[in-house]
Amino acid sequence: MLDEDDTGLPPLLAGAPSSTEFKKLRKRILRETRDAIETYGMVKPGDRWLVCLSGGKDSYTLLAALVELKWRGLLPVDLLACNLDQGQPGFPATVLPDFLTRMGVAHRIEFQDTYSVVKEKIPEGQTTCSLCSRLRRGNLYRIAREEGCSTVVLGHHRDDILETFFMNLFHGGRLATMPPRLLNEEGDLFVCRPLAFVAEADCEKFARGMGYPIIPCNLCGSQEGLQRVQVKQILDAWEARSPGRRQVMFRSLMNVRPSHLCDPGLFDFAALMRAEAPVAGDFNENMPNLRQGY
Repeated sequence: MLDEDDTGLPPLLAGAPSSTEFKKLRKRILRETRDAIETYGMVKPGDRWLVCLSGGKDSYTLLAALVELKWRGLLPVDLLACNLDQGQPGFPATVLPDFLTRMGVAHRIEFQDTYSVVKEKIPEGQTTCSLCSRLRRGNLYRIAREEGCSTVVLGHHRDDILETFFMNLFHGGRLATMPPRLLNEEGDLFVCRPLAFVAEADCEKFARGMGYPIIPCNLCGSQEGLQRVQVKQILDAWEARSPGRRQVMFRSLMNVRPSHLCDPGLFDFAALMRAEAPVAGDFNENMPNLRQGY
């Protein structure tokens, strides 16, 4: 795909490093993004997508991949980038609008002071991520409706999905994670994660290689002792001992056998029936395969 002529690439993609290693990285991210979009049926031609940007490495990678797929004629949807400024102290409010304007990317910047709400509701020292994400999600759904978007697109990658699975396993007592595609509770918006197959390390290398102005999250992502941080450390240790372990674990999320788990609501264990035992003295009729084997 990337061996074709890149003349006229959108500004967001121009100036990419020319090394073979970076070209392979870019091609891998593009292929995996397209694979996820196709595997989970994310596209309805003519739809309008709200692409949510935090200013982190993952959301920049998401935007770049979608813009390139659209430029190559492989993503027949309209893209609108959106950043929700949540009023965090010190947040560089001009970075994203300036960058998106310079790159010629259609966008909407929304200011909603959810930071004050979070600080008011959550006692000092406790995790703010859950409330922060709920408030953010509610505002993004509202913006999507106002902009006529059918789909809210998020930058969660493969490692986010794995970490959420283990958080639910260790702390929530359930087997669940972020699905690559879901319908919201109101039933009027899809939520999609096109980076579902992309590794976090690849997002990091790509965004930094492109020189995008990365904005760190200083509200929730930097809090020590978070369950997600602990799970990430466990997965990092496993990956260090057995390279490729993350990919194997992710594949297991795509290869589920309900009959080999323990949820009676998912598989009817009570309806299992044994095959009838052969009648004594009727060996030849009831066991034809064994008879032929002899």
